[in-house]
Amino acid sequence: MEKYNIPRGVQVFNRIADFRSWRRSILMNGQTLGYVPTMGALHAGHIGLAQQARKDADHVALTIFVNPAQFAPHEDLASYPRTLQADLNKIGELPVGTVSAVLVPQVNEVYPNGIELEVEKQVGAFVEIKGLSHQLEGGTRPHFFRGVATVVSKFFNIIQPDHAYFGQKDVQQCVCLKRLVQDLHFPIELHICPTTRESDGLAMSSRNVYLTPSQRKHALVLYKMLSSIESDYRNGERSRERLLSKAMGIYYAEEKQVAALNEGWNMKFDYLSLADPKTLNEKPEAIEGGCIASLAIFMGKARLIDNFLIDCEL
Repeated sequence: MEKYNIPRGVQVFNRIADFRSWRRSILMNGQTLGYVPTMGALHAGHIGLAQQARKDADHVALTIFVNPAQFAPHEDLASYPRTLQADLNKIGELPVGTVSAVLVPQVNEVYPNGIELEVEKQVGAFVEIKGLSHQLEGGTRPHFFRGVATVVSKFFNIIQPDHAYFGQKDVQQCVCLKRLVQDLHFPIELHICPTTRESDGLAMSSRNVYLTPSQRKHALVLYKMLSSIESDYRNGERSRERLLSKAMGIYYAEEKQVAALNEGWNMKFDYLSLADPKTLNEKPEAIEGGCIASLAIFMGKARLIDNFLIDCEL
């Protein structure tokens, strides 16, 4: 492993066996472990998960691993931000003892049979979550949840945490992982923490670094669309068609503004959903009992997602 400045009180492991030895010492001391999985490029959302984990457990471990299995060949695996020293610096800004350990494993150890980006060429053991992974994000990224479920299963086995923490921004992932823990009998308490947002409402994401200043300004359209749906629902609107229509009007107005800029980039609509929080199936025309309002929009080369939980829980 390259030489990095490691924060005081934090142990950084490159090999799974070394981490497991440390984990065993925690177990032998009767202490609990909270776990925050990340792909690096840490932001305030990740830090908030670590802080919450420390409130619930004696120790906190993070993994920093850009997981190839959740990227399709045409996606941004090669360009995905890798900022390990900056990530360690952010961890070092926390009070000593907040994070005890960081595991930064190598791809060839996590995937000992290698990992191809094309599913048809992959060799080894993989995990799928049927019924919850084909819709929404799965429509655009059909490979995604297979990769997520596989790597999270691997890390749950490696880390063996008592608690694990995920952000609500990746809401379909949260629903899938709750099912994963239930169906595979992982002895882990899963915590879904609220989305961390910028002061203007934009959901924090590692992919926000891709945004130009102009794209960053127009990326607020996601928050505006979700806020419109929530506000209208709170005011008594239950028609799926009218809720979606008004939100899409906001999108089309923003898209028109972007086109008028003539800056060489475009917005592209992916999906807007009002789904059941348990099944992720679309709610019928008359929406009752709340819903997950979620959407995805391409902003230049960045694909942004966001969601609101409206009168429902995960």
